[in-house]
Amino acid sequence: FFGIAQAPPAGGPGRQGPPPSPPTAGAHLEIADGSSASYRVTEQFVGINFPNDAIGTSSTVTGSLAIAADGSIAAGSKLTIDLRNLKSDQDQRDGYVRNRVLETGKFPLAQFVPTKITGLPLMIPTQGQTGFELTGNMTIHGVTKEVTFQGIATFGRDSTVAGRAKTTFNFGTFGLAATTLARLLRVDDKIELDIVYRFKQS
Repeated sequence: FFGIAQAPPAGGPGRQGPPPSPPTAGAHLEIADGSSASYRVTEQFVGINFPNDAIGTSSTVTGSLAIAADGSIAAGSKLTIDLRNLKSDQDQRDGYVRNRVLETGKFPLAQFVPTKITGLPLMIPTQGQTGFELTGNMTIHGVTKEVTFQGIATFGRDSTVAGRAKTTFNFGTFGLAATTLARLLRVDDKIELDIVYRFKQS
């Protein structure tokens, strides 16, 4: 056995991947495939003793988020959701939401222009996880209001940032009419908007 080189043990140094890239100050993040936006509204149907969560999802999310070296949001950052592609488990609900609530024939898109982010480290890492708050101006149904998303971000060695972020608002915030379908007793006056995102650093 003297003078014979020994192979590294399985899972040892010989099998480790490349080290993570060093953190960078600021980042330009482009929305990648696998991102989606969903609404959640609690419904109560006639003759049913328990509430039901109506969830509609659009996988058509585009845009970018640019973070300057000082941690501020750079100009040009914007996320866009195509509301025409919202789909739940009921076609009747989908038609009503598109045509009567959101009026997507007139207002097909929801747009979010971020203005401030907190909780994100100044040096953007390529591993680990952090919570954050992202504040900005949301436009839905032709109405623009400031909202704040609370979320979590996971940083990948492949220069990705993935996670989810949520915010809530009332129907009246954006001038929306609550859903009124047959057999629907009431709808809670709260909409939860949940964005599942995957960004790629460019």
